[in-house]
Amino acid sequence: MKWSSALAGAGLLAATLTTGVSPAHAADSAGTGKYVALGDSYAAGAGVLSQSAGLCMRSDHNYGHLVAAALAPSSYVDKTCAGAKVSALSTPHKDAGVVVNGPQLDAVTADTSLITLTITGNNLGRSDFGFGDVAVVCSAVSLTNPFGTPCRDLYKDTLSTWLDEATAQLAKDLGTMRAKAPKARVLIVGYPSVLPDDPTKCLGQMPVTTGDLTFLRSVLGELNDKVAKTATAAGATYVDTLGPTKGHDSCSADKWVEGLIPTKPAVPLHPNATGERAMADAVLHALGR
Repeated sequence: MKWSSALAGAGLLAATLTTGVSPAHAADSAGTGKYVALGDSYAAGAGVLSQSAGLCMRSDHNYGHLVAAALAPSSYVDKTCAGAKVSALSTPHKDAGVVVNGPQLDAVTADTSLITLTITGNNLGRSDFGFGDVAVVCSAVSLTNPFGTPCRDLYKDTLSTWLDEATAQLAKDLGTMRAKAPKARVLIVGYPSVLPDDPTKCLGQMPVTTGDLTFLRSVLGELNDKVAKTATAAGATYVDTLGPTKGHDSCSADKWVEGLIPTKPAVPLHPNATGERAMADAVLHALGR
């Protein structure tokens, strides 16, 4: 997912969450052959130095690069891109109508032995800004009912419906991935702790009502749960990064996910270098490393 200056007018809250499948007995040598990293800005390491690939905002310290450094695969391909929705796996990824990345699944070939993927968060929005749509709306409507849940009241079950649609498409893409690389070990990497369990810890830091912070926290939890269920059904391994990053959210004193005004290189509400390292460690742990 990605941060855009076009969203700054919404109180700097508009950062997007903007990041294939093999059987559980897939090759024990996963990671020693070709490794392909896919996903949105959480996988890309948006804002973390050093950056490349233009609007895709890929970092050479994103979790994929860190995993590759630990495994030393025969080749490594990073197709992650900020702002990617599930559709970016099978179709060109466009930003304001301009193609910024080809179909990510094009990088997956028969000799691929390891695939990591973080995606679906941006499907919570309908524009190129993905989850940023939700962030803008929740910030704007907070003024209408500062002590209530105006954002939750507005969306109702809409976000859950969009997640169901996105994970249905993800399931199809994981099937395609399996067909393209039948021997690959596939790890679906979840989203880290962006918001704390206790919304009062964000008082004065987020232009959203306390009630809606609880709502947003529940939406992010539902996102991880539905992605995990989809991964398991497809025979992939789900990697939890929420648990390992708890206590280091965007409102904490020791941030691994930056706040609205980052103090370390990263886009707002995204992992910094320490957060990307934590995600890499979770992947390596899942691989038994």
